[in-house]
Amino acid sequence: MSVLVWVEHDNASVKDATLAAVTAAGKLGDVVALVAGHGAQGAADAAAKIAGVSKVLLADDAAYGHGLAENVAPLIADLMAGYDAFVAPATTTGKNIAPRVAALLDVMQVSEVLSVESADTFTRPIYAGNAIATVKSSDAKKVLTIRGTAFDKAATEGGSAAVEAVSGKGDTGLSSFVGSEIAKSERPELTSAKIIVSGGRALASGENFTSIIEPLADKLGAGVGASRAAVDAGYVPNDYQVGQTGKIVAPEVYIAIGISGAIQHLAGMKDSKVIIAINKDEDAPIFQVADVGLVGDLFKIVPELTEKL
Repeated sequence: MSVLVWVEHDNASVKDATLAAVTAAGKLGDVVALVAGHGAQGAADAAAKIAGVSKVLLADDAAYGHGLAENVAPLIADLMAGYDAFVAPATTTGKNIAPRVAALLDVMQVSEVLSVESADTFTRPIYAGNAIATVKSSDAKKVLTIRGTAFDKAATEGGSAAVEAVSGKGDTGLSSFVGSEIAKSERPELTSAKIIVSGGRALASGENFTSIIEPLADKLGAGVGASRAAVDAGYVPNDYQVGQTGKIVAPEVYIAIGISGAIQHLAGMKDSKVIIAINKDEDAPIFQVADVGLVGDLFKIVPELTEKL
């Protein structure tokens, strides 16, 4: 079975989410990586070194420079004539591209795959992760998105795949890149951070988020996350959001401060190795999944904790 993996990259290096997708694809068969971008030779060379990748396809065209799904999906659909399955990481961009590929191939997508049981059988979460469905696909071509926290990351060194140039239809004229506003931070990115400090609605304001959550995160070298309630209240930008409708994370340590533990939030962080919860409500659902729980006033406890560190 041959598998085409879409590589998420910045034209120079490969994003971590791709490494988990390569591991999942390797359970299906021979892995070929697709790098679509503009001036993306660096990313292709990096993909060629990933353990388990047998070949890298490089589609270098200005039309693919910003990863517009309307341009990338037709390229992938055309290439799929030679492959049995298409795999993409379940990131924001991967979730934008994969359904379009499935539609162009007229097959059903299997989303957020947690495990590969066989060539046509997979598990995936339903009901915000409260149940795991086993799905068997009878489609001739499989289209899968992979939950990055469910698979080990493939090694970034050890591979020696050949890089082969491919071309597609280029710009379809359906969309155009206007601009981007990218939040820059010296803190680790949420999906790759080993420690995450998250705050919830109980922080009451963006100023409190800055004065209470961020100092602790800085002391620990941690990424900063938030519940949807905190994001919706405008305390922090939406790229901080952890949960079913935000980012799915599984750090070594997840510290939930002032987060009640709504099911949608738990769906995004319950695979964390150690969960620490600080909340004044001892009946908060977050304590049901926490390894360490501290009941008390976060406005007093967290500054004390930060000071002791």
